Amino acid sequence: MALRIAQKIRDTEAEGPGVRFAVWVQGCTIRCPGCCNPEMFVHGKGGVEVEPAVLAAEILATPGIEGLSMLGGEPFEQATDVAALARIVKAGGKTVMVYSGYTLDELREKTKTDPGVQALLDTTDLLLDGRYDATKPEKTRRWIGSTNQTLHFFTGAYRPDEARFWTSNTVELRLENGLLTINGWPAPADVLRRFLRSS
Repeated sequence: MALRIAQKIRDTEAEGPGVRFAVWVQGCTIRCPGCCNPEMFVHGKGGVEVEPAVLAAEILATPGIEGLSMLGGEPFEQATDVAALARIVKAGGKTVMVYSGYTLDELREKTKTDPGVQALLDTTDLLLDGRYDATKPEKTRRWIGSTNQTLHFFTGAYRPDEARFWTSNTVELRLENGLLTINGWPAPADVLRRFLRSS
């Protein structure tokens, strides 16, 4: 098994509750208009392949993190491998959050033909579902891109009434090895990317 990933950040507070290890998978057939990661759409090209167990070991060896956030791309289009990663991370005492452009109803339908989808749902504490809609930016709930999206609490790890889910969204910029990465709230992050590309 190998998981194709586009990017990883070892310690972010912009992709879910607490300090998290974030992994963006490569490949997405949904391709929401206005997505801030269009370079991650293509399957099989771009990114690097990693073994879930190897990546899980790196995540669990990272000090100070609360959990793993999976983004993309579309994590459920590599559900079996993402689930393998998530299982090890959860066994190591960390939480798992997954961002998906599919709705939960669509994912439940997919479980009928893809057992990996159910396996990933079973290892997920928090699921943010639904297409990103750039015309409906979310300004009240944290870690959510657009108002049509829903955050599902599958386990007791988190509660929807926690204050940290209702604070301002954030954007992070970091420079590592001469490479600038921007992550977090999609709308302003995309504005920053366009500005830097045109500079």
